[in-house]
Amino acid sequence: MSIVIREAMPADVPDILRLVQALADYEHEPHAVKADAVMMHAALFGPEANAHGLIAEHDGRAVGFAVWFHNFSTWTGKRGIYLEDLFVEPEARGLGIGKALLVQLARIAVERDCGRFEWAVLDWNAPSIAFYKALGAKPMDEWTVMRVDGDALTALAAQ
Repeated sequence: MSIVIREAMPADVPDILRLVQALADYEHEPHAVKADAVMMHAALFGPEANAHGLIAEHDGRAVGFAVWFHNFSTWTGKRGIYLEDLFVEPEARGLGIGKALLVQLARIAVERDCGRFEWAVLDWNAPSIAFYKALGAKPMDEWTVMRVDGDALTALAAQ
């Protein structure tokens, strides 16, 4: 059994999109994915790329991924890492792949002198919440994620 965590490469875009769709299916949002190969390639590898990716391979096959970007904390005065998505295929769970992805992201955060490493998890995803807590993550219970998108974003921008 061989597990490899590596930086994503342009040739990984089809696997990333496959895994993004699998994540959307898991989160009961199968029709929510709007990203395509051109968009994903531009976001991760284009001249104005603003995201980074890790691929988890098991016996040479991509079975998991993490996509992340830098954010910034005015309180710490340092950038941080925000994990946008992490997913491991169900048949590859229990092999330590999710933990290996998080460990690699923590290493990147430490190497880059980041002040924090954070992400969001759905309230109903009890197995993931327990897993994250076991790794030392703390829920930010007093915070609510806010979002403006679609028509509301267009309307707000027009004011």
